[in-house]
Amino acid sequence: MPVRIVTDSSSNLSPEVAQAHDIVVLPLHTMSQGAAKTTAGLTALELVACYARQLERGGDEGVVAIHLSKELSSTWANAVTAAGVFDDLVAVLDTSAIGMHLGLAAIAAAKEAQKGGDLVACRNAATAVLQRCFLFLYVHKIDDLRKSGRLSAATTLMSTALAIRPILTLQDGKLEVAAKTRTQAKGIDKLVGMVVHKAGEYPATVWVQHFQAAEAASTLAEQLQLALPADSEISVVGLDPALAVHAGPGSLAVTVMCASQAQPPSENLPAAPVKKSSSKAADFLQLLKQDGSAAKHTAHSSGGGDSDEDNSEAEADDSAQSVHENGEG
Repeated sequence: MPVRIVTDSSSNLSPEVAQAHDIVVLPLHTMSQGAAKTTAGLTALELVACYARQLERGGDEGVVAIHLSKELSSTWANAVTAAGVFDDLVAVLDTSAIGMHLGLAAIAAAKEAQKGGDLVACRNAATAVLQRCFLFLYVHKIDDLRKSGRLSAATTLMSTALAIRPILTLQDGKLEVAAKTRTQAKGIDKLVGMVVHKAGEYPATVWVQHFQAAEAASTLAEQLQLALPADSEISVVGLDPALAVHAGPGSLAVTVMCASQAQPPSENLPAAPVKKSSSKAADFLQLLKQDGSAAKHTAHSSGGGDSDEDNSEAEADDSAQSVHENGEG
């Protein structure tokens, strides 16, 4: 009997896909507290029961457990506790991931298991996929994420005070700001650019995930299909209810799995150090110097190259930087 693969519903795997690959998906808990909703991770007891059943089904060949980031849920810690009951028969991956990262890793592990791979081979197959995946999450409103405590105080202040809609990414399993925008349309444009940058010149596998944003998700998928290399695979799926509670209505998440032969693109070189200043005028002058010259900036502004929306977004980015510097210093 093959190694068994277990994940949780934050993987966004549909019942049909999970069944096709013989993957066990445990639902995360959603609860109502009056008008508000909240979530809870899987308990150690639930996980012990699940792993025991799967070991019995697999003839003690082992279980690969692929759960969401330990920085975002108690599920991983409880999985480690549960795995301790079974000696070395349950491999719990420290994924630092969420969403279709987990789903794609589970599929890769399941395919390896079907080929007869042992526990180590299945674990390695999942890990290899996780290393090739990137996540970008556009949040239309940060209210739900703010209430959950999954955003830093500086990010919350910046987004609330400046009416910014952030695009988040995963860094060491935590949600961090990757870009800032003011509108959904601009957010979609930035998502496309970020995904194309990660994919490089090779075809990529991309999953667009959304909550109450079907039209925007379809638009995003169409733009990605046009922008990415030929033979890229684009799919659209709804967010798991437990993730939707925190991401909120209008949210769009993109998981991109780069081709195995593609090297992860190097990040942009850091800008030259900018002297901190509490003066907006000083910040503005510094920005002009970085652009080249004040004359060039003036010509650009009067030439009608940018729309009012672009200008307001640039001002928001400058103000956000000032909030970040003064708020965390």
